[in-house]
Amino acid sequence: MGSSEVDMSVEFQNLTGDVISRAAFGSNFDEGRLIFLLQKEQGRLFLQSQMKINFPLLRFLPTKVNKRMKHINREVGSLPTRIIEKREKFIRAGDHKDNLLSLFLKSNLNEVEVNKNSGAGMSMADVIEECKLVYFTGQEITTNLLTLTMIVLNMHNEWQERAREELLQVSGNNQPDYDDLNGLKIVNMILLEVMRLYPSTSLIRCTKRETKLGNMSLPEKVQLFMPLHLVHRDKEQ
Repeated sequence: MGSSEVDMSVEFQNLTGDVISRAAFGSNFDEGRLIFLLQKEQGRLFLQSQMKINFPLLRFLPTKVNKRMKHINREVGSLPTRIIEKREKFIRAGDHKDNLLSLFLKSNLNEVEVNKNSGAGMSMADVIEECKLVYFTGQEITTNLLTLTMIVLNMHNEWQERAREELLQVSGNNQPDYDDLNGLKIVNMILLEVMRLYPSTSLIRCTKRETKLGNMSLPEKVQLFMPLHLVHRDKEQ
């Protein structure tokens, strides 16, 4: 038998996408796949636009990129809507499945019912935005973490062996379950250290007024981009 390379990043994307779709929304990866693909393209186009010179009103011009981003935005809004509406019908019919979306919708429906005239509760648009956030950040961050963890463990084989021994001690030859997670101290430590060394996200903030940051004086409406992996390292080393 021959051997071949496997792109683990792609495998982890499929894995995390399926887990998020099932656990958070009670659907499957096929239903969420298009949302993941569109959001990935949306993120790539956004980063491309940030790297270019940004003239005022440029985003309103009917360029190819702008039209594509508007189309993606409409699609990413409509796809979760169908999942949400289907889940709402199940809830009203008495189907109480324990996934994140069902719990969220039940809580929101109860809030609306109790406070009918006060405008309490979230609108459909608000719920859609929450779903989009879970889809995008959940898959992207978790995929990056798992991929980087595999790379780091390959660089430090002794920790790979320690993690494997711990898993065998906790679960034996059985498939690990939720209760086993508390016993995986070394695995948890490895994941936390990878997140410290190689954070999957950056910190982006915008000043609302003139701000003093260290020895810098920043005017209002300035966007700050802080790569967290630099913050987590000793600048003297």
